Amino acid sequence: MSAVTRAADTVLDRTLLGYSSLGHLLRRRWWPEDPAPDALAGKVAVVTGAKAGLGKATAIGLAKLGATVRIAVRGDGDAARAEIERAAPGARILVDHCDVSLLSSVRDYAKDLDGEIDILVHNAGVMPAERTETAEGNEVMLATHVLGPHLLTASLRPKFADGARVIWVSSGGMYGQPLRTDDLQYRRGDYKPAAGYARTKRMQVVLAELWADELDGSGVVVHSAHPGWADTPGVATSLPTFRKLTRPILRDAEQGADTFVWLAAAEEPGRYNGMFWHDRAPRPTHYLGKTRETAAQRRELWRSCGRLTGL
Repeated sequence: MSAVTRAADTVLDRTLLGYSSLGHLLRRRWWPEDPAPDALAGKVAVVTGAKAGLGKATAIGLAKLGATVRIAVRGDGDAARAEIERAAPGARILVDHCDVSLLSSVRDYAKDLDGEIDILVHNAGVMPAERTETAEGNEVMLATHVLGPHLLTASLRPKFADGARVIWVSSGGMYGQPLRTDDLQYRRGDYKPAAGYARTKRMQVVLAELWADELDGSGVVVHSAHPGWADTPGVATSLPTFRKLTRPILRDAEQGADTFVWLAAAEEPGRYNGMFWHDRAPRPTHYLGKTRETAAQRRELWRSCGRLTGL
């Protein structure tokens, strides 16, 4: 990448224009090449929350590259499987039943999963309008975005193949929130869905870094990434005003999922570990000094996740 291109890329990133469909179209001109068409032949991928939106688009992208894709979903996933199979003819798609927000479901799923896993994509996401707790007493966004994925990563660790990749689907919204280890369950103050979502997305990025450290030397690579502004069913339901204002420049689900597929299949990401990506390039995890966490806060997040998941 030339100096001029790097400058243009940075401007796109800092002005948020890079989050839009225009940013995606511009960056395609200089970003790394696509993975080989059969890059994932013989590989097995697990994608959580793949019934719609970014998760389904990620599953399609992985399937097109030859992976056997297991979509870990709540409820009936047959319609999603049929859609993925139509988009990727000849692909092998399996429907796994797992409610990532329930630790008991995660434990059962990981215990019963046979064979090795080459790719694990933590995609499942929610943004309830009111503060809600799971049957196990955890705030739903914390459970879905943080605790469930943390437990699933730990539980599948013995089943990771050599060179496996773990990808956390975060959000650019996390830039506006610091790491909050003093109120993981969001019990203090007025509940604001977008703020709670961003808080847990910040936790995901930190956890990805911590898992990269934990698995360092094992051959397993861990990354996190954000999709930019993508037009998904979740955005339409949870952020209708935002969607109305930005719809002309929103990315489609395939554009939003591109980096997740690339991280799973390309050679370059395998040479790094614990990085935060967008549009096939590593990005800073902080732009504001007030969002920077301390080493003590990072240790506390790891300990708290271990305690709350029974690890």
